[in-house]
Amino acid sequence: MPEGFHFAAPAWLLLLALVPVVGLLQRRVRRLEPAPGRERDYADTTLLPHLAGTARTGASGALGRLLAWTLPWVLVILALAGPRWRYEQVQIFEPGAALVVALDISRSMEAGDVPPSRIARARQEIEDLLAVGRGLRIGLVAFATVATVVAPVTDDLETLRRALPALGPDLVQLQGSRPAQAIARARQLLATQPPDVVRNVLLVSDGDFQDLSLDAEVATLREQGVRLHVLAVGTPLGAPVLGPQGRPLLERAGVPVISRLNAPQLEAVAAQTGGEYHAASYRDDDVRAIARAAAAGGSKRKAGDEQMRVWHEPFWWLVAPAALWLLREFRRRATVQPLARSR
Repeated sequence: MPEGFHFAAPAWLLLLALVPVVGLLQRRVRRLEPAPGRERDYADTTLLPHLAGTARTGASGALGRLLAWTLPWVLVILALAGPRWRYEQVQIFEPGAALVVALDISRSMEAGDVPPSRIARARQEIEDLLAVGRGLRIGLVAFATVATVVAPVTDDLETLRRALPALGPDLVQLQGSRPAQAIARARQLLATQPPDVVRNVLLVSDGDFQDLSLDAEVATLREQGVRLHVLAVGTPLGAPVLGPQGRPLLERAGVPVISRLNAPQLEAVAAQTGGEYHAASYRDDDVRAIARAAAAGGSKRKAGDEQMRVWHEPFWWLVAPAALWLLREFRRRATVQPLARSR
């Protein structure tokens, strides 16, 4: 036996106890089968097993079928138990770049000029970013008038993905849009990262805001060496802003409130820190470019002296013969049954 051999999940081995149980049940069923009686007077002896459905229920046939299904069953159970031996100590590395996403969830993000809505498209863009940003540690801040930290900077991207569907304008009671506060919260999250980590902020918004504090916050980012990237959601033509009941919001004159993408403002914000500006599209080229820019200049860092043990787990050595054996058995049964019916 190889050195260090053991099972990763030995509880699966308990299922092997079903093998003798099935054997005993099959033996009991054979004992309960009715013996041929007066049927011998009306049918040929060689046809009786086929008429009674017991053509292959002899001792040898039953034992053969039991063994035919026991072998793959045992192999699969052993594979599920995870046989392993031999391991390597691998140094753990952490991403060398961090990115905090500031998502605009103000009421203007409900506009439908980007089907199905701006907020739905923004959530999809962030999900695409999580899929391509494996070399990044990512945090998430949602903002309208008030900014809220949804998740700190982490490499557990699945947690961020689960939080996305719940983010929307319905969570906000005090409407408005203040990206400066969201950027300030993003700076606080990035301040917890090691000094050698490349730090980035991604603003996902339609630019439909007037925030007098924004320029000061962007200047602070520039001084601290934090790059601000922008992902614009919306169109210059715009669309009506919907209220909580799904009806368009009206101005005092009764005219629907139209929200339009303010691309010049968003481009200017990104340019101040040398960040990327992209308009959200149906493809993932935009988030890929942002992910590359965010990771630029960063390199993987050792997580201290921490190492991870990687085991050699050749479970497929058991799965492959089990699959071939089952394929052989199914093909054999498929050819035998039509012959039996033809008789």
